[in-house]
Amino acid sequence: MYDQITTARLPTEIREKLVIHSRLRNKTKSDIIKDALEAYFESEENDFDSFTLGEPFFGNYGSGETDRATTYKERIKRKLSDRMRS
Repeated sequence: MYDQITTARLPTEIREKLVIHSRLRNKTKSDIIKDALEAYFESEENDFDSFTLGEPFFGNYGSGETDRATTYKERIKRKLSDRMRS
């Protein structure tokens, strides 16, 4: 895999902070930018809520019964009474 060069225009203040930080940490400016981008991408991935993450799976494994959410107590009672009989 070959690295590719990407340029970005930075405000003077940010570039100065980048230079200072790279000298203090003894890291290249490129390494600091790569680390910052990785942290940004990771935080973006974690920003999804549980609904958004599960949305592709909703409705994919349906039972075909449209009233399951409203009749669950009746089904549990029926299962328990069936167990008692056996």
